[in-house]
Amino acid sequence: MAVKLVYETHSITVDNETGIATGWLPGELSERGRVLAAELGVRREAVDVVYASDLRRAVQTAEIAFAGDGKEIRLDRRLRECDYGIYNGRPVSEVAALRSRYIDTPWPGGQSYRQVVAEMAGFLRDVMKEWQGRVVLLVSHSANRWALQNLLYGTPLEELVDAPFEWRPGWEYSLA
Repeated sequence: MAVKLVYETHSITVDNETGIATGWLPGELSERGRVLAAELGVRREAVDVVYASDLRRAVQTAEIAFAGDGKEIRLDRRLRECDYGIYNGRPVSEVAALRSRYIDTPWPGGQSYRQVVAEMAGFLRDVMKEWQGRVVLLVSHSANRWALQNLLYGTPLEELVDAPFEWRPGWEYSLA
């Protein structure tokens, strides 16, 4: 049996609105982000379990989305955004211009995108063991979606890190 994996990015943060690449910093949902997080809970009520990055912005998104409905929310550090090291908290324009340099080489003081892929691969193995035939929701970050695209569809990271991020209400995958 397959696992239906539903991926949603964390909701909009103050940093998103001000053009900051948060990386491994906690981040804080903006007022608009809180509204969108509540909408996520309505949109994705038919899931069996919610996994979220342990970074504050993802935790807030999951907690607001599923407040009071009894859904289990599991935090997993393997779902964190890429660690930009000394570039955490720098302008998005600066970080975006450097992304392709750090596919295999770690950001100074941080990690590489390939390391994010390895973390996601381990996470997916665990989900496949535990959640066969169920619906699993992930609340995570853009680098983790790139990791999914790379692992499940073979899309090269070189293409993914330089493509503009286009928000949409989730992506669905089947893990067989």
